[in-house]
Amino acid sequence: MTKPFSQACENNKAPILAQLKKAFKSSCSVLEIGSGTGQHSVFFAEQLPHLQWYTSDRAINHEGIRLWHAQVSLNNLHAPLTLDLNHDWPIDKVDAIFTANTFHIISWQLVERFFDGVKRHLNNEGMLCIYGPFKYQGKFTSPSNDDFNRFLIDRDPLSGIRDFEAVEGLAKQAGLSLISDTAMPANNQLLIFKRQ
Repeated sequence: MTKPFSQACENNKAPILAQLKKAFKSSCSVLEIGSGTGQHSVFFAEQLPHLQWYTSDRAINHEGIRLWHAQVSLNNLHAPLTLDLNHDWPIDKVDAIFTANTFHIISWQLVERFFDGVKRHLNNEGMLCIYGPFKYQGKFTSPSNDDFNRFLIDRDPLSGIRDFEAVEGLAKQAGLSLISDTAMPANNQLLIFKRQ
């Protein structure tokens, strides 16, 4: 198998890192949900050596993640856990949770399941960072996001760019407060929540 590659990961990793350095400065452990190619995990574990970085995804993506991990020797980077939002999470408690470009791919029901898991597995005072595109008051932040949303729904009617207000509502129900909402490259946002 050839190592999977995402150009979007390469483009957004430095701006995301700038935010994670602040958000995760007091954290010791982070669970990445939907590690995808594995690129983010290698870069962030390398740049944030104080963090134990736990990758996770469905089993189908593990081989690609392992290929990326095999190219580095990092004591704080962990092999992918099998995590399907339909099932219990294979980890106890963590100080932080990170996910990138997942909410618009999965169904809204799985977004709800995601926050159920956050409520169970994120430590008190823990941080949650969510990267991706969002709508605000039902409006897209750019025409390209509107086009992208149409593409997503044509491919899978259960997917699509989520409403920020609905996501924040789920976060509040899980005991989280919004700390910041930062505009990122390519009409994405980075939402940072803290568990109170």
